[in-house]
Amino acid sequence: MKISGFGLDCERLPAPLPIWRATVRSETWQVVARAVSGSGGRLLTLWASDRTHGASGGLVISAAYAVPEGLLWLDLPLAERAATYPDLVPFFPCAGRMQRATADLVGATAEGATDRRPWLNHGAWPEDHLPLRREGTQKAAAAPRAVTDYAFVRVGGDGVHEIPVGPVHAGIIEPGHFRFSVVGEKVQRLEQRLGYTHKGIEKRFTELPPLQAHRLAGRVSGDSTVAYAWAYCMALESLAGCQIGERASWLRALLLERERVANHLGDLGALGNDAAFAFGLAQFSRLREDWLRLSKDAFGHRLMMDVVVPGGVAADVDQATAASLADQCDRIEREMQELRQIYDEHAGLQDRFLTTGRVSPELAARLGLTGLAGRASGQAADLRCDRPWIPYDQLEVKIATQRGGDVAARVSVRFDELLESLRLIRLLLSRLPDGRTRSELRLPSKLAFGAGWVEGWRGEVFVALEYDGEQGANRIRRCHCHDPSWQNWPVLEHAVMGDIVPDFPLINKSFNLSYSGHDL
Repeated sequence: MKISGFGLDCERLPAPLPIWRATVRSETWQVVARAVSGSGGRLLTLWASDRTHGASGGLVISAAYAVPEGLLWLDLPLAERAATYPDLVPFFPCAGRMQRATADLVGATAEGATDRRPWLNHGAWPEDHLPLRREGTQKAAAAPRAVTDYAFVRVGGDGVHEIPVGPVHAGIIEPGHFRFSVVGEKVQRLEQRLGYTHKGIEKRFTELPPLQAHRLAGRVSGDSTVAYAWAYCMALESLAGCQIGERASWLRALLLERERVANHLGDLGALGNDAAFAFGLAQFSRLREDWLRLSKDAFGHRLMMDVVVPGGVAADVDQATAASLADQCDRIEREMQELRQIYDEHAGLQDRFLTTGRVSPELAARLGLTGLAGRASGQAADLRCDRPWIPYDQLEVKIATQRGGDVAARVSVRFDELLESLRLIRLLLSRLPDGRTRSELRLPSKLAFGAGWVEGWRGEVFVALEYDGEQGANRIRRCHCHDPSWQNWPVLEHAVMGDIVPDFPLINKSFNLSYSGHDL
């Protein structure tokens, strides 16, 4: 099979989107990375697995690329004595933190990588402990390592001083540490340290029955519960060869678009508040609360947790509920149009938004900025448009893009996506097909692989699943979940350069990245 110009021995996974999987050698690993980078492809994620199975197998490093043919999942088996692989940072800068996390969790390291500092390991587990190694391949446990100072990069020069912020913050938000190097109030450099919300989610997946683990997937990042649950279920259905009913697919899209609307409403209010426009926070918070309450009435949960399930969905909508959902879209749209006009015409608000936290299209492309933030910097990628699967292949989704790359552009993209999601919801409700909402899913009695790829509100959510059904095992060997925040957190460090420290909360909120979805 020719993928990105290479004759790879690929297996196409039975997923709704085109997903290909292949095993390669070390030299091919790097050649493919160079070619994908040179042709404008993107690194979606990188992870490692311990596939030791009896006396066979071993460590494998995996990468998923977005290429013209779809998604390419590459596996590189690692040598038994030297768990190393070629560094991808020269081709994809966003790979750096993924590679550091892989070293912490599995012990596989990138050859020639310049940054080998721990990323997820804050000294909370024994020094030689590798959490995702299988039993029998784990090194002997040692005493817990003392938490030492993290080697932040120092900025020298006259008048330069550091401002440490976090990991505990003034507001009720997740923990992350931000080290600013400033002259006066102008930021010269920002360096982040994350990993404080590492909870062992990927290990926990291996302890749960596959047909129940969708509940854990839906809690990877609470604001993206539908996207993660759908990606996990898509992966499970893929390896099981299960095709869900058309009505179930349409209901999943309805849930996903409602999740997108809820988050955009919340962000638009918070962005107004961070620019000292409390009126915006009050109005959008009111709209979001109404939205969440109807979600609770219609689907049993404000955030719609546990509604997407293996084989379909756990809730349906009757005619009266569909009418209520459609009427709410009409009301929200009218008020949102008025609020958008207020935002656009408010001189003080626009003064704070325009040119603040700018990421040029060129920088965004080089660093791999993705999702909503990427589309605000000229990166026109949206799975619902580029790789439309059921039902998006029947909805003609309009992509929202800007090229300004500043807070104003990210606000504009949110407004545009809100309008489009409201249109899509009305369309989904009016064309909702008849049929079953859940199909029986039979897991195979063999080793199998599946993948799920969904455009969440923040960007692409990806789940890679390795399943063992041999001899009645019926268990997950490895489940890797990827949040677009992995690509976008490093870009935030660049976005704040040259701006003043008081603008950081505004810039940070305009990205609104996930800590939990990143740290796992």
